[in-house]
Amino acid sequence: MAHQHTVKAFDEDITRLRGLIAEMGGLAEVAIDDCVEALIKGSPEQIAEIVARDKQIDALEAEVDKLAVRVIALRAPMADDLREVIAALKIAGVLERIGDYAKNIARRATKLEDRRQFEPLTLIPAMAELAGEMVHDVLTAYAARDPDLAMEIIERDEKVDAFYNSIFRNLVSHMMENPSAITTAAQLLFVARNIERIGDHATNVAEMVYYAATGNYLAEREDMAAN
Repeated sequence: MAHQHTVKAFDEDITRLRGLIAEMGGLAEVAIDDCVEALIKGSPEQIAEIVARDKQIDALEAEVDKLAVRVIALRAPMADDLREVIAALKIAGVLERIGDYAKNIARRATKLEDRRQFEPLTLIPAMAELAGEMVHDVLTAYAARDPDLAMEIIERDEKVDAFYNSIFRNLVSHMMENPSAITTAAQLLFVARNIERIGDHATNVAEMVYYAATGNYLAEREDMAAN
């Protein structure tokens, strides 16, 4: 009976960890969508909401940390169970950073000038959509413990990188042709870089999902591409 009770308690802890990760992920997804909208519209109210929501993500990460440490200390999980706990711990940290990037993007919205006439701004939403889809899908892969979907997401990161390179070239060219727009273009360069980092972090989560599901680490992406 004691063993059954322990197993049930551990299962409940894992379920709680998964629920916290799902909640963090949902907030991070909304933050990505909203920060791009704030970038386009420049709404101070929306920017304030994004900053406030980031504090929720931070609080959830702290809760994941406490629960994961408690599970490791009290349950002494091994093999698959330990990988599950470690993955949740690391994924929470990545989602917190994604929330930070969304917050940073929203704050830069207040520094854009003449956004309605700034053509390169139209490129940002499409790039953000790609990165946001990666975050959404990697959370699906985590919930389903799906290593195949995790691998597909890792491969998709190249599209975000290519989009970033295209936007970078476009913005640099725009700055050269329109010196008066340098300040706004420079802010968008930071925004594009933050979105590119969101894609990188979604890839990091995918690698953790793959490890949790299979027990194997993936080779470096550069090595995989070479083979």
